[in-house]
Amino acid sequence: PANPEYNPLAALSKTVRFDDNGHFAWGDVPDDAALCAHHSGTMSCTACHSSWNPSCYGCHLPQKADKKMPELHNEGDVGLNYTAYNWQTLRSEVYMLARDGIVTGQKINPVRSACAIHVGSYNKNRESIYYQQQTISAEGLSGIAFSTNVPHTVRGKGETKTCTDCHLSRDNDNNALIAQLLMHGTNFTNLIGKYCWVACADHGLFAVQVTETAEPQTVIGSYLHKLSFPDDYRKHVEHGRQYELFHEHPGNDISQPLLNPFRKPEVLACQLRGEYVYAACGKAGFRIFDVAFTDHKGFSERMVTAPVSPVGQRFYVRTKYCTDVAAPTTIAPDPTRTHLPENREQPVHAMYAYIYVTDKYEGLIMVGAGTLLDGNPLNNFVKKDVVFNPDGILNGARSIEIVGTNAYICCDVGLVVVSIENPKEPQITEIIDSEILTHPTDVAVQFRYGFVCDHEGIKVLDTTDPAHPKYLTKIELHEAHKIYVARTYGYVAAGSQGLVILDLKDPAHPKIDQIYNAGGKICELHDVKLGITYTSEFAYLADGHNGLHVVQLTSPDTPGYAGFSPRPTPRLVGTFKIPKGGHAVAISEGIDRDRAVDEAGNQIAVFGRVGARPLNLEEQRRLYLQGGDIWTVADPKRDYSIPEAPAREAALRKAIEDLYGPGRHPAREQIAQPLEAPGKATLRQ
Repeated sequence: PANPEYNPLAALSKTVRFDDNGHFAWGDVPDDAALCAHHSGTMSCTACHSSWNPSCYGCHLPQKADKKMPELHNEGDVGLNYTAYNWQTLRSEVYMLARDGIVTGQKINPVRSACAIHVGSYNKNRESIYYQQQTISAEGLSGIAFSTNVPHTVRGKGETKTCTDCHLSRDNDNNALIAQLLMHGTNFTNLIGKYCWVACADHGLFAVQVTETAEPQTVIGSYLHKLSFPDDYRKHVEHGRQYELFHEHPGNDISQPLLNPFRKPEVLACQLRGEYVYAACGKAGFRIFDVAFTDHKGFSERMVTAPVSPVGQRFYVRTKYCTDVAAPTTIAPDPTRTHLPENREQPVHAMYAYIYVTDKYEGLIMVGAGTLLDGNPLNNFVKKDVVFNPDGILNGARSIEIVGTNAYICCDVGLVVVSIENPKEPQITEIIDSEILTHPTDVAVQFRYGFVCDHEGIKVLDTTDPAHPKYLTKIELHEAHKIYVARTYGYVAAGSQGLVILDLKDPAHPKIDQIYNAGGKICELHDVKLGITYTSEFAYLADGHNGLHVVQLTSPDTPGYAGFSPRPTPRLVGTFKIPKGGHAVAISEGIDRDRAVDEAGNQIAVFGRVGARPLNLEEQRRLYLQGGDIWTVADPKRDYSIPEAPAREAALRKAIEDLYGPGRHPAREQIAQPLEAPGKATLRQ
């Protein structure tokens, strides 16, 4: 410390560790340098010294047949199928860490979204035979891909990563940042795409076209739409900002009027994944819709319940009263595929072979859906693989959220947490009963915090251990039907109040940021989901008899819109009125484009280098747990109001010691005296 070249922050970062007694230590280098937390043998220098890292969330690759052009790769060979690259969401505010490939020793390294593509194809008749479909790797990991990389943004003093970029802040204001860093996803970069899927109760299922078909596929009525398609934008405004193109399905098949002539079809919840929409259909049970040809003008019936025949497939499961449906992730990992050792890929957890359904009377139902991803149309016969409702504990089940290897189920008794680590033998791990939760209706979890909607408002849970959440606090709301958490904001479907936006930067102390109802147009809000298109964020609202609303939350006019979590500036850009007096009750969640690993450390997305992978659960917990307890950090900062560098560094060292205790320094450093001229002799000493 007496040396003029001494940098206290560098000393802290390079020597910090926990000693044998579990105490925080820094300042010296132990005999075994590998004990230091940031040792260069386990971490790349760029992990801390990169200022930022570009991520590309989704390139649309539409292939067009009968178009003779040089290919973009393969040395310009001429072919008859041309594939263009259309970059969509390019972001620079995201920072994530993972294990690098085996060539570089699998060190901790920056990672980015790269080649996270969705593809489409047009035949020679210019028919869209499939659109915006995600891919699956040969070994079953999702093709929403990530790659460890060298960002080429290396910086020195003042622009490197600090303690709270990778560890829990003592101010508890970086929960979303750590969720992003660990690659859990933040629901901010999700893709809704060309069609927004809406469950409309007894009016069935609707696919509403909310973007243009041509590139750029802008949301109709948005900021970018006005710039890119000014004539279409003007027509949209003149027509009252109404979306006009849609496809629908009544929610039943041809056999229902014969087998159940008095049962009215209904769709209460829906989830798009790949070529299928999974739906909770009340008394009709659980149903799967094949929607592969939704964009195909060559088909008159673009959504079907049995594309082969009702005999050749069974895309339904009879239940007493199906209320909700959830996929563990909206990307499509497939645990049934074969693994080759030389690929160094991690296996996909078995829980990803199922779709999870809640039933008012039967509780939790698991339906095997892995066969829908294997390309074989001969084995598409779904059934109840597991039914779980011990002693009726899950009676009244009305919503489900998958958190790692746990299912959070809202039911009559309260919130029940069911472990699905072994999907065929589920177990209850925690019950938060009616003493805390009053008729819970929905739950959302982001890293260490869960948010539950009930009749009193929003209840906040500590989910550091997802299997055993603990109640923390609440924020009162008159109505709270559904909640969607994206980075530092929570979006509550608050019925007659409209869209209530919560500030969740400090999740333990939520507060209402703003309430938006578009001048009274949003007044029966049941559900909300978010999606990003190019660099603007949108909310998709199921607003009862008002139908579907699309609200632009950020645009280039939004202050700090390119940052990690800009404050929303909501503006209604489009509406779709459900025909014949229908009610919009639920929205399908978009594709997770920034989620590579779940809360239990299971990899779900492919990495672009051999042996590269996200951090597993043990590695993640080292960043915020010590001896099973939470530990936090703070960022010491230089006081540049102190003009003299030695005095400024001395003040910084004092600030570090106040935060982390006195550093351990070799005796010769403790007794060394400052030397005025930093010559060679000084450096040797």
